[in-house]
Amino acid sequence: MSKGTKYLLVSLPTSITPSNHAEEALTALRSTVTNDLGTVYPFAIPNFNIGTLDALVQQADDLAKLDSACEGVVNKVGDSLKGIIEDEERVQQQKTINEKPVDQYLRSFQWNKVKYRADKSIADLIESLQREISGIDNDVKAKFQQYNQVKTNLAASQRKQTGNLSTKSLTSIVNPSSLIQNSDYLDTHIIAVPNTNVKEFYKTYETLCPMVVPRSAKELAKDDEFVLFAIVTFKKHSTEFVHKVREQRWTPRDFKYKEGGKEEEAKEVEKLDKDAQKLWGEALRLGRTGYSDSAMIWIHVLALRVFVETVLRYGLPLDFVCGLVQTTSKSEKKVKSNLDTNYSYLGGNAFGRDSKGRIKKDDQAMSNDLQTAGHLGDQEYSAYVYYDFEIV
Repeated sequence: MSKGTKYLLVSLPTSITPSNHAEEALTALRSTVTNDLGTVYPFAIPNFNIGTLDALVQQADDLAKLDSACEGVVNKVGDSLKGIIEDEERVQQQKTINEKPVDQYLRSFQWNKVKYRADKSIADLIESLQREISGIDNDVKAKFQQYNQVKTNLAASQRKQTGNLSTKSLTSIVNPSSLIQNSDYLDTHIIAVPNTNVKEFYKTYETLCPMVVPRSAKELAKDDEFVLFAIVTFKKHSTEFVHKVREQRWTPRDFKYKEGGKEEEAKEVEKLDKDAQKLWGEALRLGRTGYSDSAMIWIHVLALRVFVETVLRYGLPLDFVCGLVQTTSKSEKKVKSNLDTNYSYLGGNAFGRDSKGRIKKDDQAMSNDLQTAGHLGDQEYSAYVYYDFEIV
């Protein structure tokens, strides 16, 4: 699967050739596309149980919405894989369908008759596909959220070990002897002061609020950005003191000594690291499987969509051929132009030609045809069944 690869599904009635034979109709499609623009492969679609015309029109609408939903899930799973694998080449290696590269799966597509029995009603197949894609979306989303949460917690714990004195854990820095503990009247405040403000701190800390113990400031530690101080105040003015500290743009640190706290923090980081590694593996496996399954479902939805639109467009008896065109973003427009040139007549009055022989559209006729020829969603109307898609 290379970037810029576009796929087109084109369904044409076999009557485009005098023999009315599917193989010759496919050959005609290949001649229209031409080798310099893309490659055409047969795309096998089984005959499904056709209900009423009203049901088919509704199913065309349902499939258009499901098509969009499937594309969204495939893209989301792909983005999730990018989030845990930084190497783009490795990400692409994970994007397979049934253990096959995407282009190989598409070129050899066969409807999965075991999983999606063709003798079921189209409505049942749509419901089954809808349920599956929703389940994949929820499962992948939940697993990646779980992984990202643990990764966030791990990063926060690691920052506590490696950050500056305004953020890092103080467990291994503050000696309990520097604190007044279990006093009914006094509190010890730990304050991180930027190095550039230390002189100002010494001048002003005693007068920030009432009942700051004079000369109680004690330097505990220092790094490239901050100096850590312990200051003693009376408890009744502790809240005011902390408020004043913040106004000075100093950082009050919430710290209470706990026996064995250093060992606990180290164990917590180790546990989070192991959890993150385990969940990374689980997320990767589920992401790979989720991509494969959601892409497979999407292709089946597209196949079903082509079938329903073919019935609505060409009617019964059902004699059609479907081709998968593998092309590029650059060549797609020319491919469409060639198809319009050869098969515009299938649209009846919706397509005509100007005085120079160029294809033109009759918007009024096209509007009338759209009322009876199925629903294409946001797909541009064409004289034949045509869907383009891109799997990234």
